[in-house]
Amino acid sequence: MLPDTEIVQLQRDLGAWFRMAKRDLPWRRTRDPYPIWVSETMLQQTRVTAVLPYYERFLTRFPDIAALATAPETDVLAAWAGLGYYHRARNMQQAARLMHEAGGFPQRHAEIRTLPGVGDYTAAAVASIAFGLPHAVVDGNVLRVISRICGDSTVINTTQGRRHFAAQADQLLDRTQPGEFNQAAMELGATICSPKNPQCLVCPVSSLCRARASGRQHAFPVKLPKRKTVRQQRTVYWIERNECVLAWQRPKDSSLMPGFWELPEQDQLGPLVQTRQMGSFRHGITFHSYEFQVVEAAPPEELRSCEWLAFKDLGRVPVSTIFKKSWRVAEQHRPTKNGSLH
Repeated sequence: MLPDTEIVQLQRDLGAWFRMAKRDLPWRRTRDPYPIWVSETMLQQTRVTAVLPYYERFLTRFPDIAALATAPETDVLAAWAGLGYYHRARNMQQAARLMHEAGGFPQRHAEIRTLPGVGDYTAAAVASIAFGLPHAVVDGNVLRVISRICGDSTVINTTQGRRHFAAQADQLLDRTQPGEFNQAAMELGATICSPKNPQCLVCPVSSLCRARASGRQHAFPVKLPKRKTVRQQRTVYWIERNECVLAWQRPKDSSLMPGFWELPEQDQLGPLVQTRQMGSFRHGITFHSYEFQVVEAAPPEELRSCEWLAFKDLGRVPVSTIFKKSWRVAEQHRPTKNGSLH
């Protein structure tokens, strides 16, 4: 850990840099906890550039807690479709309903932490940014910044390691302006102290960085090896009739994306007459890498668990990203276009 004098310098220099160089992001223009919470939830495992258009559309459709709490779940999922990790959207609506019943957004860290889908990071971010409460955020960017500045070789991707760095982050936190400090630390990791090519020459706190001083910035943070990627090929079938496409809906109690519509694979169908291969695309989920073949087939005699889904409804119901990517492949081979999922 840095000595007290260097912690003060870190807080001062990092804050000054952030006020001058921070990106102009819409959720930074407010202290309202609701949009801050929405942004932090969307940013979990998702890049800023991908979140921006969804954030604006989501707040237009659900501008406050009441709108989100009272909306049909299908509307919420449709607005979220494409961001992935759909349990986040369901948890948000469940939390919104609890807050709506309670009369508003909780203003204490412990209460925010109890909301469905809110973990340590999100609770600390909302509490510090919206309410100025002294709770340090710890995400991947912050872990990297702290490990490099302190020259700390503690492994970051273990439970013990995260606890260790959470304690470090708490010691470094500027308690006079915790929200700004947290955002500055995250911003530094996102824009300057990057994983592979840290821009140490323009870093506002490089003079304090132990890793930089030893010329070992690329050695930090220390991680356990990742799991090997599992590669798999799968086939989905594009079957249409009378302005409808054949699809199936995941059960409401499904552990994966309940209620979402999917294109059928062989398991959902009986005997098929395939007419042509339309194309393919790649899709990654955690450590799995899939190559999907999109194959056109004639309408089967048995629908089994499948249903005919009208083209005109595709933009109004929750459909998976795999469905969307398949639709885009199919569009290139169809004589007319009956809608769009872009």
